[in-house]
Amino acid sequence: MDPQIQLKQLFEKWAIEDVLSIKQLPVSGSARRYYRITSKTKSVIGTHNPEEKENVAFITFSRYFKRYNLNVPEIYTYDVTRNIYLQEDLGDLSLYSFIKTIRLDEEFPDEGKLVYKKVIDQLPKFQIAAGNYFDYSACYPRATFDRLSMMWDLNYFKYYFLKLAKVNFDERRLEDDFNVLVDFLLQADSNFFLYRDFQSRNIIVHENDVYFIDYQGGRKGALQYDLASLLYEAKADLPESLRAELLDYYFQVVQQHTKINKTHFLKYYYGYALLRIFQAMGAYGYRGFYEKKELFLTSIPYAVKNLQFITEHKPLNVDLPELRKVITQIIYTPELKRYQVSENESGSLRIKIFSFSYFDRIPEDLSGNGGGFIFDCRSLHNPGKYDQYKNLTGMDHEVKLFLNNEKPVQEFLSHIYSIIDEVVLNYLARGFTNLMISFGCTGGQHRSVYSAEQLANHLVGKYKIPIEVHHSKLRIDKKHNQTALL
Repeated sequence: MDPQIQLKQLFEKWAIEDVLSIKQLPVSGSARRYYRITSKTKSVIGTHNPEEKENVAFITFSRYFKRYNLNVPEIYTYDVTRNIYLQEDLGDLSLYSFIKTIRLDEEFPDEGKLVYKKVIDQLPKFQIAAGNYFDYSACYPRATFDRLSMMWDLNYFKYYFLKLAKVNFDERRLEDDFNVLVDFLLQADSNFFLYRDFQSRNIIVHENDVYFIDYQGGRKGALQYDLASLLYEAKADLPESLRAELLDYYFQVVQQHTKINKTHFLKYYYGYALLRIFQAMGAYGYRGFYEKKELFLTSIPYAVKNLQFITEHKPLNVDLPELRKVITQIIYTPELKRYQVSENESGSLRIKIFSFSYFDRIPEDLSGNGGGFIFDCRSLHNPGKYDQYKNLTGMDHEVKLFLNNEKPVQEFLSHIYSIIDEVVLNYLARGFTNLMISFGCTGGQHRSVYSAEQLANHLVGKYKIPIEVHHSKLRIDKKHNQTALL
């Protein structure tokens, strides 16, 4: 049965009110699906997750944390057999979205610092106050963040990031370094609750306070991991000075709950930060390179920057020669930095226009939507046949003048403008976020480049929409100015 129908039935049984609306919320990287369900007087978040043990963990942890007055959503009702439950609706404003809204330049606003300190005020309550009496039997997939858990993360990084990003390494030597790193990290005190995915998208800003979600992967582990997860989250892109300030603030707060040795804590802290970064990069590789979900690729440049800072400024006092070679390759691979220009989290429509040669492959759609329009320019008069144009491109004045005077070219473009204009208006009305359009010709140098540029200019003249143009054969990427209004 459709999960929406099941959630509607569960809601009406619990609320004793008819559902007025049920709307699916944006999909994240997991298999969980969230729906906002409203009736005359109630609003809840309905969740469907096919992983039963994960549901049991989340419901069990939520009720336990509520007993300790921690800021987590209340679980109203659930049906484990159908893998659905209803939880408190805390709104849509994540810490990540909040910071992106108030951070208008490189300076990190004081308002944002205060919210991060509120988060750190709460973190030791999860780790220590509640963790002291936590029943780890409900944890899934492991009760502790042990050697096996760490090796899972490191191999995730190896197979889904390193291999897919074509980073060279000696597998045996890298495996040896993984084991050395794990041996080192397991020396840290690991008798605390480890939230596991403690990052800004799992923190909700609600009614001038912070609330916490998505802790179903929690287990017993070290204090350092969750703090590193928060402060070295890739796209949060916290300034290093702020990371240092928040690290000192954490020491002040955690001392209210237990005595810790700062030197001992720091000995392992940056190792756990590396482990977390590796785990996250594995996820970016799996979701981005493998599943072709472009949004995950936009985190890579930030993760690379964090790797570079830690390896250059925070020595681990443990010998990891092959891993250091791998990190050096990652840091100095320019292809891994290009994804930064492709980010689109505003929820608005973004248009990507490509030119390409049919002797190469058709450009991939990394948005996860499976592709877009492909227009074949090979029927058009080819300037490349003439010596005076052979070394020029569709961006040069002489070629543009040649094609401007070709009536079939202008008719071809006119038809395309009509099609794309209609699609743009439709996509805007329906809230779509990506449109991909590609032009191909024999060499990918003249007609396809010209057509891509002409369409971009046409759209910039009509709509205030982010437009990127990528000339695959020429290896040119550019953004067009967005000056027009609808």
